[in-house]
Amino acid sequence: MPDTPENQAAYPQQGSQKPGLGFPICRIVGITNLSSGALYDAAIGRFQGKGGDEQTLLRTLQGRFQSGDIVMGDAFFATYTFLADMQAKQVDVLMEQQGARKRVTDFRKGRKLGEKDHLIIINKPKIQPDWMSREQFEELPESLTIREFKAAGKVLITTLLCPKAYPKDELKILYRSRWHVELDIRNIKDTLGMNVLSCKTPGMMLKEIWVYLLAYNLLRHVMAHSAQLADIQPRQLSFKHCLQLWQHSLQLMVEMNDELLTQILLLMSGKTVGHRPGRLEPRSIKRRPKAYPLLTKSRAEAREEIRKNGHPKKLK
Repeated sequence: MPDTPENQAAYPQQGSQKPGLGFPICRIVGITNLSSGALYDAAIGRFQGKGGDEQTLLRTLQGRFQSGDIVMGDAFFATYTFLADMQAKQVDVLMEQQGARKRVTDFRKGRKLGEKDHLIIINKPKIQPDWMSREQFEELPESLTIREFKAAGKVLITTLLCPKAYPKDELKILYRSRWHVELDIRNIKDTLGMNVLSCKTPGMMLKEIWVYLLAYNLLRHVMAHSAQLADIQPRQLSFKHCLQLWQHSLQLMVEMNDELLTQILLLMSGKTVGHRPGRLEPRSIKRRPKAYPLLTKSRAEAREEIRKNGHPKKLK
């Protein structure tokens, strides 16, 4: 991989909730650094309606990718237009094959590179996307050559075409590191507490989200310095441990100086995460939610209703 920062997939976060209600109110697509976990940029859109889907939000961030980067993402982002734009920018891609193309994958076709590993040509779509102008559509190349291979039960595609320079096994290991995306989302939503927003107006909600993302990046910056002092990788540090230590240190210290800061950074590097190969976890929880309905009105109105009618029988 190049020395420039690798960009791992823009990922959707759909869990920000309106206070008192149990449904998402926005969708966030962001670009994180695979090495440090820092957030490069993010796009925020409506949860439902035109202009709020992940692909639309990703298009607003495509300018952040630079030549030499490697972009990883899931199958939803591996569109023809995205692949063409990345190749034009000399940005490499490693993603899971889209479902429609995956169903017709035939490793007997194309130029064979190895066992279930070949080069294929995908043609330009015949239908112009609604969001693209006629001039932009005509500028797209008529076809793209990509590499398609199967690893760990998944059909992956990449623009890293040379099997000697980029062996399939190494690409498989690289793609598995996308598990860090799930951890980054968990750290932002659960560890930092952005899962439920406290502001009530759209404008203030946007500000609150950006404050959370700023706090996340600031802590990642501190963790990078801590890892540098300990001569380890930033991903080896525990995000929650560093957050708790930093919060506790700020409460105890009256004045910050270089000596105290160095001691804090060394303490952060004292706890590292274990080796977690091949993570595969169910997206479910053991603890069942309590059987209470959502509070969809003000507490004053809810109290007045209880005074008049009492609690519902099934909740007593």
